[in-house]
Amino acid sequence: MGEVALEALAANGLSAADVKLFIPHQANQRIVDSVGKRLSLNADQVFVNLDRYGNTSAASIPIALDEAVRAGRLKEGDILLLDAFGGGLTWGASAIRW
Repeated sequence: MGEVALEALAANGLSAADVKLFIPHQANQRIVDSVGKRLSLNADQVFVNLDRYGNTSAASIPIALDEAVRAGRLKEGDILLLDAFGGGLTWGASAIRW
């Protein structure tokens, strides 16, 4: 997840320092912490809801994004980084200007 996140940022001329909020696939806390550390993000930049829902599979990013928006964590122009992986060796990341 860390490598594909860095690739998505680089493809858009961005670095981890530009990221306002990182919403990773909520597989488990160890993975989320590891990717956040690899990107040198602080805890405020990483959105986590594992403590409330656990691993919600393909719905984890949409649920977390909805929560972040409702909580006012994003404003126009912020850089949002989404990052996920799944079965069958699938993975992907997107850097989005909100």
